[in-house]
Amino acid sequence: MEVDPSSALYTRRVFYHDDRVSFLLRRYFPVLPFEFIVTGKPVSHQTKDRKRLQAWKALVTQTAQACWKGSPSGALLRVVITHYYDAAPGFEHDVPDSDNIVKPVRDALNGVIYVDDYQVTDFLSRRRNLNGSFRIKGMSPVLAEGFCKGEEFLHIRIDPAPDPEKLD
Repeated sequence: MEVDPSSALYTRRVFYHDDRVSFLLRRYFPVLPFEFIVTGKPVSHQTKDRKRLQAWKALVTQTAQACWKGSPSGALLRVVITHYYDAAPGFEHDVPDSDNIVKPVRDALNGVIYVDDYQVTDFLSRRRNLNGSFRIKGMSPVLAEGFCKGEEFLHIRIDPAPDPEKLD
């Protein structure tokens, strides 16, 4: 069986054909969607503390590498970042704007999850206060792990890009 490394998106049906092929595809082309968490307060790309910014990017890169077992995807992707922060209601002025935490995270995922961030065709960035109430149906184990730690964290989810011809 010949594998097209540029797509890197394989349905689970492929994995039933041969256990050896299954292992190799999962090793080199992890199946999407893919998600992971990064514990800690994100650093804005506008910070004047460049050492802290570089340390944050390194943490995101190391966490992504530990979770993503394979080569960077060559596919078009959608990235969703949710920042779960810990601040009392009304005292959220120290929480970085969601648009300012995007650039360091996207840069940190370059060469790990995707070859280059031009592959990210769709991006969603949001923030939620950990002190709020949530109704979550079908919570993933990864997201549950983030909540169980009881600390501020980012939940990062990578999906195949939606069909570019559909503008809904």
